[in-house]
Amino acid sequence: MGNQVEKLTHLSYKEVPTADPTGLDRDDGPRIGVSYIFSNDDEEMEQQQGPGQDAGDLQDLPEDQLQSPLPAPQQPYDPRLYEVECSVYYRDECIYQKSFSSGPAALSTYTPENLLNKCKPGDLVEFVSQAQYPHWAVYVGDFQVVHLHRLEVTNSFLTDASQGRRGRVVNELYRYKPLSPSTVVRNALAQVGAKERELSWRNSESFAAWCRYGKREFKIGGELRIGKQPYRLQIQLSAQRSHTLEFQSLEDLIMEKRRNDQIGRAAVLQELATHLHPVDPEEGNGEPARTTSEFAELPTLPPTPPPSQLQSQAAH
Repeated sequence: MGNQVEKLTHLSYKEVPTADPTGLDRDDGPRIGVSYIFSNDDEEMEQQQGPGQDAGDLQDLPEDQLQSPLPAPQQPYDPRLYEVECSVYYRDECIYQKSFSSGPAALSTYTPENLLNKCKPGDLVEFVSQAQYPHWAVYVGDFQVVHLHRLEVTNSFLTDASQGRRGRVVNELYRYKPLSPSTVVRNALAQVGAKERELSWRNSESFAAWCRYGKREFKIGGELRIGKQPYRLQIQLSAQRSHTLEFQSLEDLIMEKRRNDQIGRAAVLQELATHLHPVDPEEGNGEPARTTSEFAELPTLPPTPPPSQLQSQAAH
């Protein structure tokens, strides 16, 4: 019997188990387990399906391939309106954090032309726009980036890769120790031309992050686990409330985090709020009551929260 990963697709948060942040499982060896992915692939494919194209043909395409380029937004892009504050934990360690608490300039975006003045070789660049998946790239110098786009790793001018979207340098989001700038550039350039079955990454973010940090966790199938789910995505709902979801691998967590970026802050908060209030069967809909124990409600955490604040209220 070979190693297998069973992937369960959940269409809503109410079907997802909450995190157990005790982190008692210290076995770092290969494990086999279940991955939870929160996306409705059928709806995604239906929206992007072209004339005469079967939806089944798109099933294996990464999200960056599924979305069609959209024109640049006419209104200024405000991260506070569209993006979700969140943190990612591997057991007790915070490995990623997107927060507006660092000041209004923390996640500021720039036009592609102005962004060039801020980039250095080895930097990670993120292009953002409302209702689109964020697109990541590695700046390699000479006004160029290497990025995973439409099932191929390509070398493009930064202004072309942006497709009119605003961008920013995002070296500080992941908290892993980065490789040297020359190594990051070398990793990226070595993959130029890789396409389709040769690819080891599901989206542009995973590819760019792998180039900078060199961790196999960013690759497809880089982790096979069983038992407790070691990764937790903590979504900040308000100044005093947050919810945590657990994942079997970093790859799957990134997919859900990017889905949240694509649907936007308002949709994420509404999606969660729908399941925060129990439904009383006596009110006439005949459905069983849902409890808030499906989510882990936590107090507001500081930028580097101690593990003791990550206690879950999940019911067993």
